[in-house]
Amino acid sequence: MARAYRPDDADALWELKRGFELGLGSGTGDGSKAERYQAKLDAEYRRSYLDWVDRCMEEESRAVQVTEREGDVVGYVFVLPETMAHIWDGAVLNEIYVEPAHRGTDVADELMAAAIAVAQSQALPLDRFLLDVDQSNERAHSLYENYGFEHWGEMMARELSPKSREAAGEGRHPPGGESTRNR
Repeated sequence: MARAYRPDDADALWELKRGFELGLGSGTGDGSKAERYQAKLDAEYRRSYLDWVDRCMEEESRAVQVTEREGDVVGYVFVLPETMAHIWDGAVLNEIYVEPAHRGTDVADELMAAAIAVAQSQALPLDRFLLDVDQSNERAHSLYENYGFEHWGEMMARELSPKSREAAGEGRHPPGGESTRNR
């Protein structure tokens, strides 16, 4: 059964978060995505992530929940607090992760049940529970579909760093499509 995250779970949660992030980097993109995800997982990111978890837990005592097996934390789920519902106008399943050795057991089911209970307790602009999942992550799609999630829109992203924007050719074609070379 899932239980609320406690500060003494910080080391275990961080290891699970690393698994989550490294899985995103290696399982859903090219080699450069994996390298970027690996590089961000430094001490500063750990501190800021765990501080954010603590702030979210202050707002919503069940925002982060963990599941244990034989005394070890083997999975977690993170539902954003109700105060963040306007991000997508609904409850947001921010993260769910289960250690590979415990996939295919009831751990994900316990975490999903806990997450849905949190979402159902929130006062929301739209009565929806939303998440972002990579199109190529078939295992996650299967889990979410088993819980009644359906495709609802599409998320897009862009790089913010100047170096990444230059590599993408930003600036060559300003809004309206006119080339900067013809000005």
